[in-house]
Amino acid sequence: MAHDIVFFLAADDETAAATRLWGPGDAFESVACHFIEPDSAIAEWDMYFEEPSAEAPPVEQLLGWAWPKWVTAPSNDGVEVFALPKRLTRALANATSAELKELAGRWSTRLRSEDGDDMTDDDLLAVLQGVARLAASAVNTGGGLYSWSF
Repeated sequence: MAHDIVFFLAADDETAAATRLWGPGDAFESVACHFIEPDSAIAEWDMYFEEPSAEAPPVEQLLGWAWPKWVTAPSNDGVEVFALPKRLTRALANATSAELKELAGRWSTRLRSEDGDDMTDDDLLAVLQGVARLAASAVNTGGGLYSWSF
């Protein structure tokens, strides 16, 4: 489970990859959260918009979904930088508040079933709303949406 996760805007993969060592910091518009796995969150969000359902997907279905691509290959220090799929970025940018609320509930249910008391204490709806704002900005500027985690 990643300790610190930052979803952020960057002009392109090369710019996002340059954040690998120190994270995006104040130079990038971002939303931070803690104690989630960004790759499974990104896959679950993408799955939700492709196959909407209030129910959390079975683990086998989630594991079989297309996972986000690395912008920098993982190394022994645990730092990962992922690019969110363009279709997910567009879906988040256009998501209604009802869709974000339903997705947050579904995501929370899955995390609670997997992590129990160790589940993040972040407000998952607020995280999704923040990421959706970043997605709208990425769509408007032609940039990309990324996650950095440690």
